[in-house]
Amino acid sequence: MDGQQTETRNNEGRKVVLSARGVTVGFGSKVVLDNLNLDIYRGEILGFVGASGTGKSVLMRTVLRLLPRRSGTIKILGQDFDQLDEPQRNALDMRLGVLFQQGALFSSLTVKENIQVPMREYLDLPQSLMDELAQLKIRLVGLAADAADKYPSELSGGMIKRAALARALALDPELVFLDEPTSGLDPIGAAEFDELIARLRDTLGLTVYMVTHDLDSLFSVCDRIAVLGKKRVLVEGTIDDMLACDDPWVQAYFKGKRARSIVPQNSHAGDDSLAQDSRGK
Repeated sequence: MDGQQTETRNNEGRKVVLSARGVTVGFGSKVVLDNLNLDIYRGEILGFVGASGTGKSVLMRTVLRLLPRRSGTIKILGQDFDQLDEPQRNALDMRLGVLFQQGALFSSLTVKENIQVPMREYLDLPQSLMDELAQLKIRLVGLAADAADKYPSELSGGMIKRAALARALALDPELVFLDEPTSGLDPIGAAEFDELIARLRDTLGLTVYMVTHDLDSLFSVCDRIAVLGKKRVLVEGTIDDMLACDDPWVQAYFKGKRARSIVPQNSHAGDDSLAQDSRGK
């Protein structure tokens, strides 16, 4: 195999950029995911939800090859990592961006230096160019220019999320993985971060895989939702599909006391009314 991109399409003609088939993951005698199937389509924001401990982050880390799987296949951007050699794997890695829980910034590095970590890993660029690129990413996520020389300990929670997102975007990826991106943010900061994700998706043509517990994110910014339960994907589709699903957990999650009483009609996609973000404050 030469590593050429061969993205497949679903029955509606949508390009599948991530395809998991029959994925099983376990630790010792405990099986976390069993024969799981999932597709993610180009240009969408997919919200991936489930009860705590069901394996949402486990699946994301398995997709990223941070955890081994016992069986199944995973294709990203039309390619199967298992069939690629090392240079081809590195080339595919450069097309992916990851924001881990709590940002996972290196505490001993400045924001600028954190953003440059992927550049140093995969590219051979002069320092001056890396500095320019880091500043570009900093502005892209709505941080002030002077954030570049700050350390993570000097940042607010919202600024940490944006700095981590800037690092995820360092290599101009096509597919971005976000693990609980609004966790720990106040409602205003979380809404602004959701709006930022939607704008970046529309501007940069990203595909976004977002693990989240945030009901507001699911209602306002996600094009589709996949629900993990019973070690597999229970249901996937739009908010309307979630509301129509008769699974007890899905009903409790999307129609419970904390759910919205009125579902907005896809107001996030290209919506000019999105409020201006507060620069991560």
